[in-house]
Amino acid sequence: MMFIETQPTPNPATVKFLPGQIVMQTGTLSLKAGDRTDQAPLARRLFEVPGVAALFFGHDFVSVTKPDDVEWVTLKPRVLAALMEFYSGDIPAVLSVGAEAADADGTDSDVEAQIKELIETRVRPAVARDGGDIVFDRFERGIVYLQMHGACEGCPSSTITLKNGIENMLRHYIPDVLEVRAVNG
Repeated sequence: MMFIETQPTPNPATVKFLPGQIVMQTGTLSLKAGDRTDQAPLARRLFEVPGVAALFFGHDFVSVTKPDDVEWVTLKPRVLAALMEFYSGDIPAVLSVGAEAADADGTDSDVEAQIKELIETRVRPAVARDGGDIVFDRFERGIVYLQMHGACEGCPSSTITLKNGIENMLRHYIPDVLEVRAVNG
């Protein structure tokens, strides 16, 4: 029998589901209702559940985001049933995912390398515990631009996390960083 754990996230519109199975071997995947799902059979199945607005796949979890007019009391059992049904088969959750974006010229400045290292080692593991992800987008004129995914996208506390957490940490370790801003993925 399969047991799927659920965890609330700081974003009230998103719940983290842990199916006890690998969801993504490497990387992450963020999808919204209406996106193409031909390479993600699990996403295709979950988007069949009325009220699923967005999905974020991590290594061993799926974050599900709902619209404001849908209640978790009705949506959560449907998502759990869809996950159980899907994982009772022998189909991978994701067939393939495009390679993560690389730098245009393949090289990072020293500052960009330091920013990416801090985000990779300190920020991403923490936000993954909350069902989300934060990915480096670019560094321009002292401003670090980050993409928010999963539970982090649209979370009421994400601005506080960016300013009081990530920005303060990056400014502490990297004097060239002046500010951190979120960008739409």
